[in-house]
Parts: sequence; C-alpha cells; structure tokens
Amino acid sequence: MNKVQTAFLKAMQSHEDKVKAIGSQRFFRTGPGEYGEGDIFWGLSVPVQRSISKEYYARLSLADLRSLIKHEVHEVRLTTVMMLVLKYQHAETDEAKAEVVDLFLDSMAYINNWDLVDSCAHLILGDWLLDKDWSILKALAAKDHLWTQRIAMIATLAFIRKGVYQPTLEIADILMDHKHDLIHKAVGWMLREVGNRDYQTEYGFLLPCYKTMPRTMLRYAIEKFDEPVRQAFLKGNL
Repeated sequence: MNKVQTAFLKAMQSHEDKVKAIGSQRFFRTGPGEYGEGDIFWGLSVPVQRSISKEYYARLSLADLRSLIKHEVHEVRLTTVMMLVLKYQHAETDEAKAEVVDLFLDSMAYINNWDLVDSCAHLILGDWLLDKDWSILKALAAKDHLWTQRIAMIATLAFIRKGVYQPTLEIADILMDHKHDLIHKAVGWMLREVGNRDYQTEYGFLLPCYKTMPRTMLRYAIEKFDEPVRQAFLKGNL
C-alpha cells in the first residue's frame, strides 16, 4: 500500500462512528443469509464519503482504485466507486474512459450492495454504452448474480435520460420473474423513470404483464400514475 492509499484510508477512518456502523449493519442486511452478509462498516455518512472522494480521486491512480475497491469495509468500496465515477467524468479521452469502464467490469464482484450499484452503474457503464452495442447489459441481466443483474438494470438509467427506452424495457423483461425484492425495486424504479418521461411507453409495457409481475415491482413502477389509474393497476381492472 502506497502513501496516498494510506492517507486516504486514514482520512476515511478518522470519521469512524461505531454507533452509526451498527445501524448500517442492520440497514444493509449483514446478518447470516442476508444479502449483505458479513459486510463491515465504519459508519461514515454519504456526504463525508463524497467529500473525501473529491479530495482524493485525482491523487489516486486507477491501480490504486483497483486495489481499494476490494477493501473489506463497505464505505471504502463505496467511496472508491464514487472516485471511479469522477475519474470517468473527468477523463479527457475515450481511451481514458475505456480504462475506467474496464476496471468497473473487472470489479463487479466488489460492487456488491445496492448503494454501490446505484452510485455508478448508469454513470459509468450506462453512459459508456450510449453510442455502442449495449447487448452486454442483457448478458449481465441473464447471469445468476444479484448485483450483476442490478447493475444491468440501473445502467439503463443513462439511456432513459437520453429518451431511449428499449434497453430498460428489454432488461426489465429479462428480470420480470426474478425472486429478489432488490431486483423488483430496481426494475420498478427504472420503469417509473421511463413513465416520468413517456407515460404511454411505460403504460404499454405494463399492460400485458402487470397482473403477473411481482407486486413490489408494480407498485414502484406505477407510483407516479394518477390515482385512479394506479388503483386500476393494483386491482387488476384494466
């Protein structure tokens, strides 16, 4: 570990809050058999992590970040993800962006909770694929791995923000029968984002499948619909 990595970790640990860490362990479901089983927390707030990420992202190399993203402490991985986003956004060439994307793809095993995924999937992978073949998202969605599948879904937010909805709809269709509520929430959230911009596209997608899709997914998807329409979906009266 070099001096900059050591300084970064010391800066992180200087904000350790053991009481908050205990709460985070409960919130992120770290118990036996839960999705965050065994994860370790220092109890740092997200604003503190964002501040540290802005201070260190230019000082740490991609090699440093490749190492830090494997750290056992949740907040270190999350702050590393934040720094990856900043590296990507400040990259001056496509080659530099590609290096960040490659690191992201190589490190998905460590982007292993919903806050890590949601902080970067659309801002790195999704953005990178906007003008490219995005079929990798379908391949990721088909993998039997919770966080990889959530990455695929959340990455489509980059397309939604550009008014391109097909990736979201296709990934949602792949994940429609998923068993985990974190995927139900992610799919419903992305469908809602589509509807916020194009109501008819979301409505048309939901109509043939709303009676059989997971209830949580449906509730998230129709949250912003007018109340009579929302109730009609919930009651199966369409």
